[in-house]
Amino acid sequence: MTVHNEANFGDIAKTVIMPGDPLRAKYIAENFLDDCKLVNSVRNILAYTGFYKGKQVSIMASGMGMPSMGIYCYELYKFYEVESIIRIGSCRSIC
Repeated sequence: MTVHNEANFGDIAKTVIMPGDPLRAKYIAENFLDDCKLVNSVRNILAYTGFYKGKQVSIMASGMGMPSMGIYCYELYKFYEVESIIRIGSCRSIC
């Protein structure tokens, strides 16, 4: 657990899909994952872990802006041993 994430080690999959909006994370989890469970709700940054086509994945909101994304990505890689983060929902590239 970290200050920003109440999930226990092992609750977060090795692959994480990250939309910015917490409600988008909830929608994706509820509509695309099998056997999903809520693993984080600290500061309303919702994270769910479940299965997509038999592969375990997590869906976690990143919050708004690059600083928020940076904090969550760092903690996922450092403390939860996440291997891949896929950012979705950006409408432009970051220069």
